[in-house]
Amino acid sequence: MRKRIIDRIISSHIPIPMCVVSESGKIIKTNEHMGKVFLYRDIDGADFFALTGVRIKDLVTEEDREFVIERNGRKFVLLADKEPTGEDGMSIVFFRDVSGYEELKMRYDAERIIICRINIDNYDEFTDTVSPETGISVTGQVDKMIRKWASERDGSIEKVKDTLYSIYFHGARLEEMIRGKFAILDEVRAISTGADFPLTLSMGIGVGGKTIAETKEFAIAALDLALGRGGDQAVVKEDEDIRYFGGKTQSIDKGSKGKSRIIALALGKLVDQAHEVLIMGHRHADMDAFGAALGIYRICMTRGTQAHIVIDEVPDSLRALYDQVRATQVYDIISTDKAREIADENSLVVVVDTQRPTYIEAPDLLKKTNRIVVIDHHRRSDSYIEDATLGYIETYASSASELVTEMLEYVIPSRKNLVKLEAEALLAGIYLDTNRFAVKTGVRTFEAAAWLRRAGADTTEVKRFFQTDLDTFKVRARAIAAAEFHEGGIATSICEGNNEDMQVINAQVADELLNIGGIRASFVAGVNDRGITCISARSLGEVNVQVLVEKLGGGGHLTTAGAQCTDRTPQEMIDKILEQLYKEKKDDSHTETGR
Repeated sequence: MRKRIIDRIISSHIPIPMCVVSESGKIIKTNEHMGKVFLYRDIDGADFFALTGVRIKDLVTEEDREFVIERNGRKFVLLADKEPTGEDGMSIVFFRDVSGYEELKMRYDAERIIICRINIDNYDEFTDTVSPETGISVTGQVDKMIRKWASERDGSIEKVKDTLYSIYFHGARLEEMIRGKFAILDEVRAISTGADFPLTLSMGIGVGGKTIAETKEFAIAALDLALGRGGDQAVVKEDEDIRYFGGKTQSIDKGSKGKSRIIALALGKLVDQAHEVLIMGHRHADMDAFGAALGIYRICMTRGTQAHIVIDEVPDSLRALYDQVRATQVYDIISTDKAREIADENSLVVVVDTQRPTYIEAPDLLKKTNRIVVIDHHRRSDSYIEDATLGYIETYASSASELVTEMLEYVIPSRKNLVKLEAEALLAGIYLDTNRFAVKTGVRTFEAAAWLRRAGADTTEVKRFFQTDLDTFKVRARAIAAAEFHEGGIATSICEGNNEDMQVINAQVADELLNIGGIRASFVAGVNDRGITCISARSLGEVNVQVLVEKLGGGGHLTTAGAQCTDRTPQEMIDKILEQLYKEKKDDSHTETGR
């Protein structure tokens, strides 16, 4: 019976290569056309996986996956009978020659139009800092570099304005740019500017739109992402697929507070028009989110508009400050359930310290009103709150508390109107996100802190907010002692136990590990009381930790980032980070060798 089935299959007149494979993966019989796939004909009894690199089980069960192999100078798609024949579970495998289709696809990819938008970052700050002669000379060099880069890739370039270019390429050039990791970013950054910061570029590349207009929209969206992430990077957007390159420098501190004043006045008008204001940060709020929320609450109180701070769970790290705020009985702090009852189309929702819909306390509140304000300092990720009425996202800022403090200067009559506890909460937010003013601090960070100090903030009280219990201190100490050190100045550690404030503990351990000589970046993981694995990443600037944790669903900044995950253990998250780090290092090595 088995032999008759095989003979009937193989003797059929189907003019494409085919074979019969047993359930164990052995080739039982082939037809006469298999010579088109393999140079050698006698493959009966051979292992199917050894010949094709495809397991017969995967081929039979994974219906949504296309298996393509290249043999004998041609490409074949493997198709299998999904219902094995006979008692032995035999499968018929067909080898469909798709070489012609692949060549056509390659030609289409090579000839399609891609659009690149290039923006010169920190242009205004640069021209305000240097003499007119220096400004003309340096920007002339940048313009020449951009035009040369476009010309070498047969691009058609259009200068939209002083800081913005549009370049049209053929798709064949895209892989070359990606392999080179958009080296023009490094070349422009290396120009001596005469200022105390470099000029940088942001690039948005749109690929694969159904029309040129749609491809241009992809490019514009990609550039917005690059700018929202701090600039000095390239973003490639092909429909929903987004890839990031670069991002090696911190955002430049803006010297002018003009934008803060404009945003503050606009927020004041929105507050005046609102029936009530709902203020919320990210889930499991920290001092930055809570401090910024209190600052917005003060703006609402000053303007006579009812406000509510929306928060459900209060982590231990926030408990001391939160309890003091509740004890005053001045602030209306409500649950997300209560907020859902209150919210309507006339409500104003203010989101602080995050821009991701999935991160905020009550994402569904965004659908109850079209009046939304977003105030954040994190680099933009793939998902963010769209169509906000007012957005103030500044990656140069140390914290959301810094941004809110600057706004307070313009919308309350005097700093005397700011309550001492509010000033301390805002200062605590800055203190937290700068690791005690050690990282990501600009001139405006210290100016905001000084303004809060003059408003009555007591630094001793702020320090008390950060005190921890003895058990937490011991967990942190053990994690530091158990740290492992890897090639290239990388430190990793795992915190034991299931602590409610595991994200905070991880961050503190990661900060401490950076104090060790020779350490360039640190990664610390642990599991919180809800069984979620958290990881905190820190660096001194040489390693872009944000890009690394984004692969784990997180985000942050160049030097400070974090992620949470439910399907990986702490060790698996650490291993994933190390795998990415050393893959990137290997790719850079290959790039250098190629040059």
